[in-house]
Amino acid sequence: MMLSSFTSPTLLSLYLITFSSLQYFSSASSPSQKVNGFGYHLVSIGENPNGGGLLGSLQLKQSTSTYGPDIPHLRLFVKHETGDRLRVHITDADKERWEVPYNLLPREQPPPLGKITTTTPYTDSEYSGDELIFSYSKDPFWFAVKRRSNGHTLFNTSYSNLVFKDQYLEISTRLPKSAALYGLGENTQPGGIRIRPNDPYTLYTTDISAINLNTDLYGSHPVYMDLRNDGGEASAHAVLLLNSNGMDVFYKGSSLTYKVIGGVFDFYFFAGPSPLEVVDQYTSLIGRPAAMPYWAFGFHQCRWGYKNLSVVEGVVEGYKKAAIPLDVIWNDDDHMDAAKDFTLDPINYPRPALLSFLDEIHSRGMRYIVLIDPGIAVNSTYGVYQRGMAQNVFIKYEGQPYLAQVWPGPVYFPDYLNPSTVSWWGDEIRRFHELVPVDGLWIDMNEVSNFCTGKCKIPTNHSCPIPDSTTPWVCCLDCKNITSTRWDDPPYKINASGARAPLGFKTIATSAEHYNGVLEYNAHSLYGFSQAIATHKALLGVIGKRPFILSRSTFVGSGAYVAHWTGDNKGTWDDLRYSISTMLNFGIFGTPMVGSDICGFYPAPTEELCNRWIELGAFYPFSRDHANFASPRQELYQWESVAKSARNALRLRYKLLPYLYTLNYEAHHTGAPIARPIFFSFPSFTASYGLSTQFLLGSSVMVSPVLQEGATTVKALFPPGTWYNLFDLAKAVDSKDDSYVTLDAPLNEVNVHVYQNTILPMQRDGTISKEARATPFTLVVSFPLGTTGADAKGKVYVDEDERPEMELVDGEATYVEFYAKFGEGKVTVWSEVKMGRYSLEEGLMIEKVSVLGLQGSGAGVEIEVEGEPLSDTSRVHFSNENSNEGNVEKVEGGNKRKSMVVEVGGLELPLGKNFSMTWKMGIEG
Repeated sequence: MMLSSFTSPTLLSLYLITFSSLQYFSSASSPSQKVNGFGYHLVSIGENPNGGGLLGSLQLKQSTSTYGPDIPHLRLFVKHETGDRLRVHITDADKERWEVPYNLLPREQPPPLGKITTTTPYTDSEYSGDELIFSYSKDPFWFAVKRRSNGHTLFNTSYSNLVFKDQYLEISTRLPKSAALYGLGENTQPGGIRIRPNDPYTLYTTDISAINLNTDLYGSHPVYMDLRNDGGEASAHAVLLLNSNGMDVFYKGSSLTYKVIGGVFDFYFFAGPSPLEVVDQYTSLIGRPAAMPYWAFGFHQCRWGYKNLSVVEGVVEGYKKAAIPLDVIWNDDDHMDAAKDFTLDPINYPRPALLSFLDEIHSRGMRYIVLIDPGIAVNSTYGVYQRGMAQNVFIKYEGQPYLAQVWPGPVYFPDYLNPSTVSWWGDEIRRFHELVPVDGLWIDMNEVSNFCTGKCKIPTNHSCPIPDSTTPWVCCLDCKNITSTRWDDPPYKINASGARAPLGFKTIATSAEHYNGVLEYNAHSLYGFSQAIATHKALLGVIGKRPFILSRSTFVGSGAYVAHWTGDNKGTWDDLRYSISTMLNFGIFGTPMVGSDICGFYPAPTEELCNRWIELGAFYPFSRDHANFASPRQELYQWESVAKSARNALRLRYKLLPYLYTLNYEAHHTGAPIARPIFFSFPSFTASYGLSTQFLLGSSVMVSPVLQEGATTVKALFPPGTWYNLFDLAKAVDSKDDSYVTLDAPLNEVNVHVYQNTILPMQRDGTISKEARATPFTLVVSFPLGTTGADAKGKVYVDEDERPEMELVDGEATYVEFYAKFGEGKVTVWSEVKMGRYSLEEGLMIEKVSVLGLQGSGAGVEIEVEGEPLSDTSRVHFSNENSNEGNVEKVEGGNKRKSMVVEVGGLELPLGKNFSMTWKMGIEG
């Protein structure tokens, strides 16, 4: 939920954010050699005797007063932690400084501070690893990172002097203008996924509507991917500055500068060289994406404003009557008693009726998820508050719990850096689950969001919350600004909220304290991350199943615990387009389960927009319709045309569930995004480097949605090769170059294509994933159009999807690799099965194989299962579907040819057994 969008003065100021942000960043001069600092001299450097790496000592050359005094002595630590990961850590040599806690984000710790003892001085100017090389200069000190294979410089800080003050750190790198950069979020990027020079990039978690462009939003991800193409050879790498303090990042095209208000320089460099390898290496450090239950890939419906249980029941029946798939029904805060966490409204959501409703939907295989906010109501009769006070779990200001205001009125915020809070939170979730057996949790407002600013107290001359207020997001506490400390008013002002707002504006005062005296100033952007870890631990312990948690605020590593939605968007065509870039960025950030509010959170989408949004949103990894109470009802059945689009798009999604779930398995083990930019599969296809209007699901399925009002066609870019339309397999795009093709896209249709050389596992559709996943499989085998010889491959992973671990265990999961080849007029399709027992016990079967791209008709099929000829092939039959030339979309530079679909039906092949099929193709004249 958002708080600013309904208050016109605040909303007006937020609309002005884009202008002021651009003005702020474009007017910022290039980093000066001496204005902010004179740099450091490398006094000594040597090999670290305990654990490897290099240890160096840096001495300040000359002090300046800008943004405070310089730290005179720095400690440099450099280590090749793996063959493809290099760490460069720079901190105060004499005093411990704030870092992202190692218990929150587990990683190797640098050597403790103290007198630097090294075995021998290091005399080389370069320190080489398997893939990366660290080089340096002594006076002034700067360092560079190069790729060993080709000598290309990836990061070079000689651009300006290193600055290291208590509350201001600055470092810059040179970049080739041809480098394509991605990441540095979370923000809504109007220019698409590729970072643009002079656009503002500020990282500081903030509750600001996602409608605000180029502004620090809910998450902080100080990582970017750099994709370069030299002479047709593409290579990617990534750079992470692991720092939770607020920062501005200035990208000028030929340089990138970090200006950070605290902490340390803790850089990690990931060698790639492919985009997929970069994300693999990145998530091996920050944590692999969380495994999601199968049902989470079904369709979700939510609304802030389902005022009573009968409305929710009506929504479920509305979807059923309209035959639109629905797996999960959600409640925002409507189920709560006076907006208090872990409670039920006794009038509108009476527990007996709610339990009866849950029994009904659970029997169908549906799930129920509710929202919880971090703010705990200050209410002496409220058990959650009482237990929290007794266990001392709240963030403090001047020794007392910090008072704020959110939906229930006055609140305190739990401190998830405190081990006692984590235990208390787990107990509250256990108590609530005994009250209501929810299937997942939604943690919102955790940037953290506060309706007030500063030091507040409960008023004595009026009620707070104000009874029956129509504007509960307006502060009703008695508050005064806090500007007396250097934490609340630091010397360098980041571009917070896109307007250089005070750091404590509408959040926790930055001079407030967490456990062990940790300042909010340092830990602010970790709040949602720390809450996610505590919630994941609690839910796993309570339900003993794979947790599903949706979080608005995220940080580096959040994807290991939660899914994410892109926050409060607007029902506009622009927001429809923006959603693609944000989704793709989160895949790079290691949070692949992501999506946007379908049809927009507010105010009112048009019928046409909602048609187009569900056609896109049906292919978000996380697919949910969500709106606010001030908007008209926008469930997908509210318009017949939207219902038709929903049935069309979602039924394909449900056919693709085994593919999406297999991508979930891959993400959990390698970090591979579910939704990906085109360049992930085609890194040398430079025309795709800024492409933000199409995307891939996995390596081979491309979605090309309509993003413009009134359009009945869409211009799409297809990397070279053959792409088959998944709604009509006889239609193909045969691309030869980087020309766009115009595709038909009537109101109720979306273009989704599968690439050549792919074997795509699909099942029948259904209105709930439980039903769809029990149906037989079809294997879609795509060869290049008109090929005389080619190969294809694919895979599928299936399991008992709610067990906590998504691992390949005999009797609990099955993994199958599929292969196909065509040559000398013969087609062979076969499988290699790992751990087949689970699939055999579940009775999972393959009923059909559809082969695309071959001309002619099939005959003489021979089938073997586990090396033995199949004795009964009486039901096996061929179906040959010829198409005319009109079924092949012409791409500039391409050729029109006949497309053929050859189907082998009537199969009953156990998914859990190795099989082989061979037949001959009779070529038609």
